[in-house]
Amino acid sequence: MSRHPVTGGTAPARFTEHFADGRPARPLDRSLPGEVPVALEYNGVTWAVMMATPEDLGDYARGFAIGEGLIARDAPPLSVDVARIDDGWIVRAQLPGCDAETMATRVRRRIGDSSCGLCGMDTLAEVARPLPPVAVPMRPEPAAIFRAGAMLREHQPIGRATGAAHAAAICTMDGAIACVREDVGRHNAFDKAIGAWTAAGAAPGGATPRFAMLSARCSFELVEKAVRGGLSALVTISAPTSMAVERARDAGLPLFVLARGDSVLELT
Repeated sequence: MSRHPVTGGTAPARFTEHFADGRPARPLDRSLPGEVPVALEYNGVTWAVMMATPEDLGDYARGFAIGEGLIARDAPPLSVDVARIDDGWIVRAQLPGCDAETMATRVRRRIGDSSCGLCGMDTLAEVARPLPPVAVPMRPEPAAIFRAGAMLREHQPIGRATGAAHAAAICTMDGAIACVREDVGRHNAFDKAIGAWTAAGAAPGGATPRFAMLSARCSFELVEKAVRGGLSALVTISAPTSMAVERARDAGLPLFVLARGDSVLELT
């Protein structure tokens, strides 16, 4: 039997609710966002084990590979197999142009050189590695950001059910939401959204520019995923870190943060 009985991205749990005003405690059933180990295996080699919500895992495998630089964002659709096991989930994907020996060598170097384990960087120098410039930087109008923000909640079934899941939306430049993915992790949600968008035959950074809206703080990894994923701009609900701002400026990525229903901050 699976140790992680998650269905539809959520799992049930019973709590006891206590009140400050002295009312009797009462039982309360809530839905929780799924958080399980997900092993990402490329060409027969386990690249990483992540804690993620087991929804849209095929999109996750593609978006994660783009973010890691394993494939280009315009790569053809991947062959992906998703399997549930007692300890979690395994996602097996075949990447074009890489063999198992090459992948294994990259994994060994990645583990051996990293001072913080499988954190996504080979060495400290990797953090400062220049990003490619954004191909088609495009600034969405504030009205488009407000439109996307007003609609985002409607596209968050896990978030509405649990109050504890992040969402990543790919939006047209007029603020229409084209694609949303959810996950307990903000990085995972963005990987899933990029994977779904690019797999659908979109033209990243080309004829159909898009901006991303994330229900999260803006860390530097999210800026890098936006750039590598071919987005024209990035919008986040929460504040940015100093490195996120630095990386966005270096890559020429239009950045909007603290997006609210009545205001948004644009990096200048």
